Amino acid sequence: MVTMTDEAVNSEYSNGASKGENGLIGRQSDAIPGRFGDPMEIPHVIYSQGGGKARPTRPMFLCLHGWGSNEQDLAQMMRYVAPGNDYVSLRAPLVLQAEGPGEFGSGTGAYSWFHDGVPTGEDLDRDIFAAATAVDNWVSEHIDPERELVPIGFSQGAALAIHLLRVHPERYRAVAALSGFVAPGQVPGTAPADDRLGDMEKPVFYGYGDLDNVLPKYEIYGATAWLEEHTWLTVKNYHQLDHAVSPAEFADLTQWLLLNNISSGVV
Repeated sequence: MVTMTDEAVNSEYSNGASKGENGLIGRQSDAIPGRFGDPMEIPHVIYSQGGGKARPTRPMFLCLHGWGSNEQDLAQMMRYVAPGNDYVSLRAPLVLQAEGPGEFGSGTGAYSWFHDGVPTGEDLDRDIFAAATAVDNWVSEHIDPERELVPIGFSQGAALAIHLLRVHPERYRAVAALSGFVAPGQVPGTAPADDRLGDMEKPVFYGYGDLDNVLPKYEIYGATAWLEEHTWLTVKNYHQLDHAVSPAEFADLTQWLLLNNISSGVV
């Protein structure tokens, strides 16, 4: 969570964006306290068995949860899709409900990567760049640079996993994005690696439900079109699935991991 200087807060464009941070700080959010693009830090993580070092020769998963969830969510999912790989699961920095028993998540609080559930336009550009920068900085500080990393995320976390390729593609082996979306890249400097990403042919798995009740169809189709142009894309559409995951998606994801030599399929 971040504070800004009085000068940055009081210095605004007509649309509410701050002149500070080279225009990367945006307007005040109506949903969560703070401004779109406020710098972030990762507050808490959990590792798989052995502190994420039990299987050091295999790629490690970087788990990124969605809106209103927490770091336990995708950690539990990993035992179904890649039980033979290490993972680290990150908690988003924006608090919707503090840690403790409650109706959200798995009893450990509810958090968000962005200052709205599904921000759009310049709001999304600024927030997703701030979140991706925070994650990439955390990775640089805590993960051996020789360790291959595969971001995997759901919803907000899927959007963030994709955006890590637009910030620092050299660091990440591949991406698995479940029910995610893509930032428009309208704000200069928020997707600095776009020009070189396409030549790298990074493997990306993108799955979504045809009854998604959170993401509009145009967001899903826009994401698949962008990914098709910039990555080595595998896309899967699931019949009668809303904004969720399913056993069929887990099966396809597991197969994709095997084909890309990310998971051995053996515990």
